[in-house]
Amino acid sequence: MLQEIEARLPHDIAECTTYVEPFIGGGAVLFHLLDKFDFDSVHISDLNPELTLCYRMLQEDARSVANSLRGLIDSYPTDQEDRKSVYYAIRDDWNSRVDDLQSLSTEQRETRVAQTLFLNKTCFNGLFRVNRSGGFNVPIGSYVNPSFQTEEELVEVQEALQGVSIHTSPFQECVNWLDGSSFVYFDPPYRPLSDTSNFVSYSRGDFDDGDQERLAEVFRELDSRGTRVLLSNSDPKNTEGEDDFFDEMYADFTIERVSANRAINSNPSRRGDITELLIRNYE
Repeated sequence: MLQEIEARLPHDIAECTTYVEPFIGGGAVLFHLLDKFDFDSVHISDLNPELTLCYRMLQEDARSVANSLRGLIDSYPTDQEDRKSVYYAIRDDWNSRVDDLQSLSTEQRETRVAQTLFLNKTCFNGLFRVNRSGGFNVPIGSYVNPSFQTEEELVEVQEALQGVSIHTSPFQECVNWLDGSSFVYFDPPYRPLSDTSNFVSYSRGDFDDGDQERLAEVFRELDSRGTRVLLSNSDPKNTEGEDDFFDEMYADFTIERVSANRAINSNPSRRGDITELLIRNYE
């Protein structure tokens, strides 16, 4: 989606002094913009404390995280059957500390972030999914050669994140980080296209239609302040042609349907081009 998003950035984005991304996820848009524009202030946030911990530790000391990750990689067997016990032992250790993030030492936080990166690269389909208790519950994947991040790549992340403010907070808090010339990109958990696709929770609790409506309220508030806002989401019309959920909710703004390739689907035959929504309040 990055190419489609870039084509729809505000024409005067170079003049924006503040960039805000409340659902940071993998940060593809963030890093793309940081590479191209020089904002006075940048704020990223997420409700998932594991994710924001990753960003904070990489911002502080990517080499130490890389060193811990290297230890996990070096101890990972080459035989797929032998890998299972190692993978699940790391997952169990990760899960045993779900409620202890605040009490972890710096070294323990570095180890945890390395485990998060390792599990993400070795689990099924590269998912990050947790249960109601916050436990990571994705099974092992079948990758022969997982594409682990190199130390150099993680150091580049550290360099890019210098000066970025990282928050563990709900999306509504973004209204407190704006100035007179701000651009906000919302990439929330997508509304499921079907009952069977509603299987992922990236943090404890779900992001339901009520949350989508509350997000639309924040969108409208930002618009009233003169903030440039871009939002992406799933297109319900892929499966229900009469579903006008987003069309009605954002009727006062520009709604575009763009082609996107869904890489994550348990059924390979369902992976292909569908449309997704890009909604904005500027020309």
